[in-house]
Amino acid sequence: MIAIGCDHGGYKLKEEIKRYLDEIGVVYSDEGCYSEESVHYPIYAKKVCLKILNGECDKGILICTTGNGMAIAANKFKGIRCTKCNTEQEATLSRNHNDANVLSLPAGSISTELAIKIVRLWLASGFDMGRHEVRVNMIKDIENENMK
Repeated sequence: MIAIGCDHGGYKLKEEIKRYLDEIGVVYSDEGCYSEESVHYPIYAKKVCLKILNGECDKGILICTTGNGMAIAANKFKGIRCTKCNTEQEATLSRNHNDANVLSLPAGSISTELAIKIVRLWLASGFDMGRHEVRVNMIKDIENENMK
């Protein structure tokens, strides 16, 4: 299951991505927000990350105007590897090389069509292991040292 969340700047794109997920039969949990009324993005990043960390969801998608605020907030959670993706290649490599478990999208700078392509590739891509596993384990070591 995918947890999906946004702020007001990402609301319209979240609704389009939900339609796409419905079309391809991917189950998701909509963690808000639920309109274009101004909200604080860290609230929704937290909701999505907690769904992943407590095992209710496998991955997450976050959307705000730039994708930056959501990614920053999400990466404050131990065990979350959130990457902001603007391109299809970034989406694939974030899964292949970084084992990203949360995708952050910039609603203000990519089209709906590109966002859906990014989501499709991100969901279809897997972790390559090997040398990348060593690096992700190094990230986990840094988390363990600095996130008590």
